[in-house]
Formats: sequence, structure tokens, C-alpha cells
Amino acid sequence: MPVLPGEPLRLSEMEIERPLDEDTRFGDMTTRALGIADTPARMVFTAREQLVLCGSDEAARLLSALGASISTVARSGTRCDKGSLLLDARGSAAALHAGWKAAQTLMEWASGIATLTDQIVAAASAATPKVRVLCTRKSIPFTRQLSLKAVIAGGGEVHRFGLSDTIMLLPEHCALMGAGDLGDAIGKLKERFPESSVMVEVTSEADAVRAAEAMADVIQLEKFSIEAVRRVAQRVEKRRDGRPIIAAAGGINIQNATDYALAGANTLVTSAPFYARPRDVQVRIKPL
Repeated sequence: MPVLPGEPLRLSEMEIERPLDEDTRFGDMTTRALGIADTPARMVFTAREQLVLCGSDEAARLLSALGASISTVARSGTRCDKGSLLLDARGSAAALHAGWKAAQTLMEWASGIATLTDQIVAAASAATPKVRVLCTRKSIPFTRQLSLKAVIAGGGEVHRFGLSDTIMLLPEHCALMGAGDLGDAIGKLKERFPESSVMVEVTSEADAVRAAEAMADVIQLEKFSIEAVRRVAQRVEKRRDGRPIIAAAGGINIQNATDYALAGANTLVTSAPFYARPRDVQVRIKPL
């Protein structure tokens, strides 16, 4: 099944086939033994609860790879009520049973991330409409691409895809530089990469002020209290271009997103959606 226009991220065919390989490498003993492998059937996926959908495109591709035909698939990012139709597939019993659990689990897990992201975005933007929720690269290992697609489906954005797409100065970098201060490090990065923004993670209010004075583009406040974020936002003067951006990071979640936004953070950097509860998807299989 081809990628749909506007999809932010696309999993490779190898990634789509991986869950199938885990489930079907040695065949389906039950379906084979019952002699129903060639029986035409229909498999319908519906939402058991409210959710923001993600993973439906990949589930459809997965089932298509097994020979099933897809008559209906809801797009990632769709807000679905309980009972909403997510995916409708038709094919042999062998094909549908082979892809059933892989497709269901994929949608449940990705929709969990998308739904929690949507909730955090709603909590933050209710306080400050222009605040943005960004998710880190601290995804569960081997799940980054689908995790970040789910974040985008939920209305969030990506903080960093990896080490090579942004410049992020950490205290650990400065500790290895020997002589010199935070301003020297920021200056060196700006000189080496004049077209790139420089993000700086700080762990104290004093370093936040130093970073602003050194013309940092983004100042990430690591594990700052809500009151400390408020003090920094009041102390740091914005330049004409609206920078530095004040980013609150470390422990940001659905319970405190509103408060951090009200404190003056321009972006909320979080890993919380990666550990969201999967949303419940119901599957029914019937003969045609």
C-alpha cells in the first residue's frame, strides 16, 4: 500500500514486515489444522474508547502485504469516538489471522502515544495558545520512527530526530572542554555553524542568563521548578526575532503542562507520550 500524501514519517517495508515475521515465521498451526485457510473473511477494527488514531496506515500496509484488500482506513491523526470504524480488511482467513494481532497491537500502541500527546497539547495550549509540545529522542528503543509519527499525529512536534539534525550544547559537553565558559562554547558553535540555531541545556538560573547573553537561540531549562521557569522567563529579555526560546524540559507531563506554559515556557519538551497506555481497539472477523 503506497504512502498517503502528507504523511510526516514513513516506515520502510522491512519495518512493516518485522512484526509479521515474529508472528508468522513458522505458519499458523490452528488455521491450518482447521482447514479454513482459504475461507473468505472480513476483519473490522473499531475503537473501544475515544482516541487519536495512529498506526492505521501501517496496519493497512501490513495486511495488504499478506494479500488482504483494504476497503476503509481512517487516517492517522483522526480523533475517533468509541465505536468508530478504523480499518476494514477482506481476504482469506489465513491472511487475516496472520496479520490480526500485529495490526491491532500496532494501532493500539501508536494511538496511545498520539492520544496522550493530544491531551498534553490541549492542556498547554489552553493556558498559552502559542506554546508548543515537543517530544525528545528518548523513545523506547527500536520504535523511534513510529513513536515520532504518533507524536505528530497527536499535534506535537519533534524536539530532535537524532544527534545530527540540531546543535544541542549540554553541560556534559562543557565539562570536557577544559578552560572557557558557556559563552565561549556558544560562540564557537555559532562560528562553526553560522546558519544553524544553537540550543543550550542549562541546570541553573545563572547559566540561563549567561546563555541568553551569549545569544543562544534556545535555552532548555532542565528539571527546573515551575517557579524557576517563571523567574528565568522574567529575567531573560527577548531579542527582536523572539529569541531565545525558553524550553522547559524534564518531568513535563499531563499534570503539569498547564502550569509550565503559564510560567512562560515557549516550548514543553517531554518524553511522557512514549510511555502512554495503549488505547483499546476491537477486532471482529466474520466469514463473507
